[in-house]
Amino acid sequence: MNNKLNLRRLVDKVVTQFFFMTTEITSVRELQKMDPVFGQLSFDNHEQIVFCNDKDTGLKAIIGIHNTVLGPALGGTRMWNYDNEWEALNDVLRLSRGMTYKSAISGLDLGGGKAVIIGDAKTQKTPELMKKFGEFVHSLSGKYITAEDVGMVTADMDIVREVTPYVTGISESLGGSGNPSPVTAYGVFMGMKAAAKFQFGSDNLEGKKVLVQGIGHVGETLVQHLTNEGALVLITDINESRLEEVSKKYGATIFRDDLYQADVDIYAPCALGATINDETVYKIKAKVIAGAANNQLADENIHGPILLERGIVYAPDFLINAGGIINVYGEIAHYDKAEALRRTENIYNTTLEIFDYAIKNKMTNQKAAMAIAQNRIDQRKKENEKR
Repeated sequence: MNNKLNLRRLVDKVVTQFFFMTTEITSVRELQKMDPVFGQLSFDNHEQIVFCNDKDTGLKAIIGIHNTVLGPALGGTRMWNYDNEWEALNDVLRLSRGMTYKSAISGLDLGGGKAVIIGDAKTQKTPELMKKFGEFVHSLSGKYITAEDVGMVTADMDIVREVTPYVTGISESLGGSGNPSPVTAYGVFMGMKAAAKFQFGSDNLEGKKVLVQGIGHVGETLVQHLTNEGALVLITDINESRLEEVSKKYGATIFRDDLYQADVDIYAPCALGATINDETVYKIKAKVIAGAANNQLADENIHGPILLERGIVYAPDFLINAGGIINVYGEIAHYDKAEALRRTENIYNTTLEIFDYAIKNKMTNQKAAMAIAQNRIDQRKKENEKR
């Protein structure tokens, strides 16, 4: 009798635990349904999120406007085959936030925005889809200005320009600044040299082993700069044909092992973000991290301090990859390519200033750059309130 009673109690306990577990899971899911945007961890007081949908062209896009205190939110459009809409939303929130700090730290009178189009750029991108996206951009009356990003080229921006003036990075033949990738790469190169100066005592990269992850337009141009300086360049990419092509063109070594444990001096992430995460942050052997990818730190509050503790110099991505936006901003501020390159070259000095600020204020380089950028935004906000 006692055995039966104990068994019954055990069954009741298991059923009760399962009920509460199920209820808890359901509650979390219900909360996500109620707060699909504001409940995101990547939501950071964004001003506006625009969901764009068009059945005829198949367009599914999200425009994120993070902050417009300094000016209109300028940021590129990324077309990527996201696994789901939550992933796309998280990406646009993180990217648009990063654009706010990128423009602020670069001294530009621009806010932060970004757009993502859900789909395969190789098979689903059409002129009709781009025009429809341009119409959504136009509906925001200049609060958001678009440009190219991953999955986009200058020709796509030319198509968007047919339906809205709120686009940059259009062809030089149409009066634009052209492809921003070379200028982006130049800024990353200057930021990398500054980081080398801080870490190794010299900004001369000759003989330094540099691993470039991702050899798209920006990555390849960075490889060119490094090769010209005499660095020993290693490259990795998911595209085998690109690896072979760039390797033959510049004499770079193809690296196929665990890139995070590569015995190199400098690691340059130039693909997608969050490559510095819980799985990789303790494996990295490089003493400098300086690359073009956005949001390289999966969690800036966790992984930034770990890099600092390990003595690894991290060059904030939104600072050193700002050459692209500096270039396209010339279309708005009316300066030429030479001025764009001069401003981009100054990334070297700004990077060193941020490193010094971080030491004086006992914080990570990422936090230092964000603090300086936020100070500029806060100051402008006070000025605007007085008017």
